[in-house]
Amino acid sequence: MSEQVRVIGAPLDYGADRRGVDMGPSAIRYAGLADELAASGRTTVDRGDLSVPRAEERDPDAASPSEGTAKFVKEVRDVCGRLSEEVASTLTDGEFPLVLGGDHSIAIGSLQGSSRDADVGVLWFDAHGDYNTPETSPSGNVHGMPMAAALGHGSFADTDWANASIDPENVALVGLRALDEKERLAIRESPVTAYTMSDIDKRGITAVTDEALEVATDGTQGIHVSLDLDWLDPKEAPGVGTPVRGGVTYREAHAALEIVARGGSLRSLEVVEVNPILDSGNETASLAVELAASALGKRIL
Repeated sequence: MSEQVRVIGAPLDYGADRRGVDMGPSAIRYAGLADELAASGRTTVDRGDLSVPRAEERDPDAASPSEGTAKFVKEVRDVCGRLSEEVASTLTDGEFPLVLGGDHSIAIGSLQGSSRDADVGVLWFDAHGDYNTPETSPSGNVHGMPMAAALGHGSFADTDWANASIDPENVALVGLRALDEKERLAIRESPVTAYTMSDIDKRGITAVTDEALEVATDGTQGIHVSLDLDWLDPKEAPGVGTPVRGGVTYREAHAALEIVARGGSLRSLEVVEVNPILDSGNETASLAVELAASALGKRIL
């Protein structure tokens, strides 16, 4: 991993119903991101935020028939295409891409960019599977679809902007506890490895993360880590758009990201779904900063 981190803001909120995650990148920076990364031994270059038009200026229902009920698909495609280029160029320049969301639909762009010239595994820390397609999604919100999009499911199959050619056998979903019915069935029938909160309860976060890391690194050239702050319990991270009770604790989250850092295979990282409107004292953004620093090598001793 490069010691120089390139911070890329992706203030996209087209993928969710609730506004506010577009302010996530600013909240995370304000919470002391640069200082925490310096404490982990990294230098930081901040490229600012990608330009994202306001949702009020766009038509959420302008999808083509092949895109089903998915909302704001044209806008998500545009932003993710530019994000993909930024992540890919960061890696080409020998720097480490740290993407700040924004809602989880930005993962489509992050994964596209990270996997452009490499076989990449994925660790997906999230309360949700994000395994819906435009055909199965009850809401049409694209932030519930990025994993299915990256794997080329449903109407994403023939798209060059979404399908990242990730091998599903190198994907590990960690901490699931809120799935739609069709999404649950799709995950059960897929080659991806899924760990629910019940698995973490039974086996512990370290055993689950160690095993998930083995899945993601098997035969790959590095891993992309996608960290959705709603993975944590809402008591720990209140400032998220889709909170689900029963998530991981503060220490469990740090332990998991510390294992990622020790694995030495981290290629790219994104932190998503921080919503400062719903937060208390920028608490969730501060937690996002701490966890990113843990993933990048910050230690107690």
